[in-house]
Amino acid sequence: MLNIMIADDEEFIRLGLEKILTKMDLDIKVIGSYSNGMDAWAQISKLSEGELDVLITDIKMPMMDGLRLIEHLRDKSIDTIVLSGFSEFEYARKALRSGVRDYLLKPVDKANLYDILVKIEQERSENGQTSESAVSAPAQETISKEKEHHVIEQMKTILEQEYGKNFEMERIADTVGMSANYLSRLFKQETGMTLTDYLIDIRIEKAKQFLSDHPNLKNYEISQLVGYSDPVYFNKLFKKMVGETPKDYKAKHH
Repeated sequence: MLNIMIADDEEFIRLGLEKILTKMDLDIKVIGSYSNGMDAWAQISKLSEGELDVLITDIKMPMMDGLRLIEHLRDKSIDTIVLSGFSEFEYARKALRSGVRDYLLKPVDKANLYDILVKIEQERSENGQTSESAVSAPAQETISKEKEHHVIEQMKTILEQEYGKNFEMERIADTVGMSANYLSRLFKQETGMTLTDYLIDIRIEKAKQFLSDHPNLKNYEISQLVGYSDPVYFNKLFKKMVGETPKDYKAKHH
């Protein structure tokens, strides 16, 4: 389990983050939410080693800002994620030099936050730093593979069925309940191919079927049927993948 604390002087950001975190399919517990660095530090200083895994903190806060709060954490094994606006970019760079794990621009991108937390969770599991739930981790991990395998198969089915539609990564990621970035990496890891390359393979195979089975179809019609609105691009891609133009392929296989 990852124990997380939030420090931000804007209440709607704190509440928004809590909502985002509780909806993630990760073993997460928000153990505190504070409006300034001083209150956050007062609570952190009471905690034992290992009771807090991740601090998500704003840069600019009253009483004690994010940079000073981070300074207090130097001797603790707490991963820190800094939140900042565009105008605070220089502050964020200083924070990164202070050993901060990562920083996120506001408004927070859910997919980026998810990816950072997944990385932290994996590293802490490998280093044996996770809290009391670490004992049951192997069993959970195995079930989660099963889940990952199921998701990849689901993705393949979606691509097989929707190869002719406009490819919208975010929509497909939502369908399978994962972030787009995480899903892309998982797909490459499991299949050895990027999602884009896999989709191109499907589309070209479908195009070959149309060319040989439906010779009356025009090239631009086949191009649109397999998801490419630009027939010139389709021709170039087909030649690159197959080694001959759609016209030549049709002549040979009709």
